[in-house]
Amino acid sequence: MTVAAIDIGSNSVRLLVVGDDGSEIARVTTVTALGMGLEQTGSFDAGAYDATVEAITRYAATIAEFDVVEVKAVATSASRDARNGAVLMADIGHLLGVEPVIIDGTREASLAFVGSTRTLDTAGVKLVIDVGGGSTEFVYGVDTPSYDVSVDMGSVRLTDRCFDRRPATDDQVRRARSEADTAFVSVVVGGDPTVAIGVAGTFASLSAMALQLDTYDPDIVHGSTLDLSVVSALVEWLSNLSVAETAQIPSLDPARARVILGGAIVVERALIHCGLESVMVSDRGLLDGLAFEGPTS
Repeated sequence: MTVAAIDIGSNSVRLLVVGDDGSEIARVTTVTALGMGLEQTGSFDAGAYDATVEAITRYAATIAEFDVVEVKAVATSASRDARNGAVLMADIGHLLGVEPVIIDGTREASLAFVGSTRTLDTAGVKLVIDVGGGSTEFVYGVDTPSYDVSVDMGSVRLTDRCFDRRPATDDQVRRARSEADTAFVSVVVGGDPTVAIGVAGTFASLSAMALQLDTYDPDIVHGSTLDLSVVSALVEWLSNLSVAETAQIPSLDPARARVILGGAIVVERALIHCGLESVMVSDRGLLDGLAFEGPTS
């Protein structure tokens, strides 16, 4: 059956439509920065709220073009934290005909694990690190997770805490690294993985920049290798750029320009905390896990 899956994240909203044979019919990502300023206010920014509703309106129109049997929608960190999270879910439910489920960190981690590994040729024990806008998930296991933890640290959250201006100062970068290190203290993976996989937009964007792509290409990024030393070099480079200059990077979605430095630092500190020198990058993740799991009813 044809399935549409929607992921309402802290930085981006994403749609995936898959056909009866598992083929990808449509895949769309819209950066809405839903979690922007959330730590300070406790509620969604009005502009980000409206941008998210507008994105879902477009997605509903896309879904209507196909013979979709089931629509699945989930929301993650920002919606867990916001006072008006339930209000947004109700508004989106009116548009989709299905109200999104606000999932916890364990469910988010499990979907990211399944979605990121299903098309990669990997064997043995896998460590999946999913860096989102509001949280980062660490998931460890062979075919299914045996350990998972969700930490309230992501690209949007760290940007709001530490980077009120760009270029960033050395003190801001040091503070951001310290904030991420402190957040990850509780993460204890408990084993050496055969392969480590980095998931979601921050990892994918950093890989595209490292590869110096003229435009973002998911087929090149998916399965690529990203070294810790390269991530650290990207942190230093990005910290010296303004947001406008960052938006000019050819392979980067300009809407990610504000938060990519914070995201790079989260990636850097996550790799260091886990003792990793490199990571395989997956362009697939939670959204794919949601789309390809069994029917919800």
